[in-house]
Amino acid sequence: MSNTSVTIEIFDPPMCCPGGLCGPTLDPALLDIQEAILKISEEFDGRVSVHRYLLGQQPAKFMQQPEVIVRLKTEGIGVLPLTVVNGRVVHERAYPTYEALRGWVDAGVEG
Repeated sequence: MSNTSVTIEIFDPPMCCPGGLCGPTLDPALLDIQEAILKISEEFDGRVSVHRYLLGQQPAKFMQQPEVIVRLKTEGIGVLPLTVVNGRVVHERAYPTYEALRGWVDAGVEG
């Protein structure tokens, strides 16, 4: 098994609070992605790092990713959330499933 590390970055749309897990109703998609991130982090301990960035709170992170900037300029914030794996956009307009995250990590760790 390789020691290669995979970096997953999720660029979230504007939310009312960090993580979006606030307010009177919770978006099930936010609960699902948080659960998937925890599961992937535990399963691939030390071989994957997952970061989420909020447009309203961490705009510099968005500006540091050329593919994210291009998509935001051409498609607007409707393209969010964006998932970037090792610097490449792999998913847009929805949060990835656990299975999708697992596939990208497997490919990155083995490849």
